[in-house]
Amino acid sequence: MLIIAYITIYLFVFTLGATVGSFLNVLIYRLPRRLDFARGFSHCPGCGHRLFPKDLVPVFSYLVLGRKCRYCKEPISPRYMTVELTGGVLALLSCAAFMPPAGFLLNTLTPGAMPPPDILGGQPIGSAILYFAVLSCLLTIAWIDHDTMEIPDSLNIAIAICGVIAMFMWPEAGLKSHLIGLAVASVPLFLVAFFIEGAFGFGDVKLMAAAGLFLGWQRCLVALFIGVIIGGAYGVFLLAAKRKGGKEHFAFGPSLCAGIGVSMFAGEALIKLYIGTF
Repeated sequence: MLIIAYITIYLFVFTLGATVGSFLNVLIYRLPRRLDFARGFSHCPGCGHRLFPKDLVPVFSYLVLGRKCRYCKEPISPRYMTVELTGGVLALLSCAAFMPPAGFLLNTLTPGAMPPPDILGGQPIGSAILYFAVLSCLLTIAWIDHDTMEIPDSLNIAIAICGVIAMFMWPEAGLKSHLIGLAVASVPLFLVAFFIEGAFGFGDVKLMAAAGLFLGWQRCLVALFIGVIIGGAYGVFLLAAKRKGGKEHFAFGPSLCAGIGVSMFAGEALIKLYIGTF
């Protein structure tokens, strides 16, 4: 019975995450266009027709409609379903990180706080929600930066707010670690962006400052290292595929977001592996 309960809960979590992903699609479309995302109805970007609830069921509507708008038959970008599915997966990861039966991060961030096997617990739920909130911001930032090469300040502020909450939720990490995290990656990026035109955007600097406040300085360095590796590899791919010239810029935010996401789940393990190796 306990296994059935876990499966039911995790299916619900995935569905909830996919629903949030549907809302993130709204943010990805509206924030760069300075549109109000809290009001107004969703509409088809092709014909402008209002979309009704039956058109907006995450993943399901996309498949049932044959990947086309119900009204104008224009193809719907697979991005919408991709973001919804990613939202569901990120929700599952956040839940698995802090909730039974896995809870693989809970003792790392809050030593001795592993909840009893009763499925629900206040601290684990709060930690999972906080992680999912940050991951949702990162997913939105990655797509917006990919499209526009800009990162909205509002999303960086949202991550910073999560960082402030994290300082109270996981006091074992220490206030000093979070405050140093503000500068440990952002200051070097700022200097590079200031002296080398086009190397990084100042949105990237703000992103790493907010991420450092959330992660603490050690995991922030891990995030920066992973982000630079991913970004460098992607840049080499673009040059090899002749999609970009040597002097052309590409969005670095998605790589940094990926690095932050990896560090959120594996940062502590990578730090311990590094210390153990050297």
